[in-house]
Amino acid sequence: MKSGSGDGSRSGRVRWAGAAALAAALLTGCAAPAPPAAPAGAGAPPGPLPPVVDHVRTRDPVVFLTYDDGVERDPGFVELVRARRLPVTMFLTDQVAGPAYGHFARLRAVGASLQNHTLDHPALRGLPPAGQRAEICGQQRKLRSRFGVRPRLLRPPYGRYDTTTLRAAAACGIGAVVLWRAAPDAAGVLTYTRGERRLRPGDIIAVDPDRPADRSLTARTERLLREIEERGLRVGRLEDYL
Repeated sequence: MKSGSGDGSRSGRVRWAGAAALAAALLTGCAAPAPPAAPAGAGAPPGPLPPVVDHVRTRDPVVFLTYDDGVERDPGFVELVRARRLPVTMFLTDQVAGPAYGHFARLRAVGASLQNHTLDHPALRGLPPAGQRAEICGQQRKLRSRFGVRPRLLRPPYGRYDTTTLRAAAACGIGAVVLWRAAPDAAGVLTYTRGERRLRPGDIIAVDPDRPADRSLTARTERLLREIEERGLRVGRLEDYL
């Protein structure tokens, strides 16, 4: 399903992830560490930097399903996305997803969006500028070569980033750095990095590729969909709101 557009201007639809609140949750897996503080610098960096978001300000009753890495290739998930017309967002790491890009081509064909999760999945924070650009721009080139798309969104591995990451992302054509406010724990129960312990319109949900390990990606997603629908919400297309 294609969601409507969010309310307000682009700048009004995004907000910086708060430092103290984002450190509140302790997750494991790819979406493991609580996302770090928005970076501080000695002076204003030159040029506009992409916003960092974990939640979208909107009155629309939507939340956003995002998936990391590309480690799990559940064929049932492709059928679920097709049948439910789910506008999911896949953040792909070339080192992990590269051997099975055909699977992600099928997902894209049924409506999934393919976005940037770096070439090799390093924690970007603290890496030198050239290394961060190589990771981000390199995956931009890979995805463009494989799928003919130029991603506008980046999820830094482990949610770790700094001002250098934002500068590198801007140089590589990234429009927003995407974190998350909610993620399933090892039992499949949603946990929250900050704020209310319940789903709210505009929440970005990160689905870890490995948790819970005893359920397929299809089963994990179906459980999430039940919770989303019980809240009177639906899945929106993240790219329509950023």
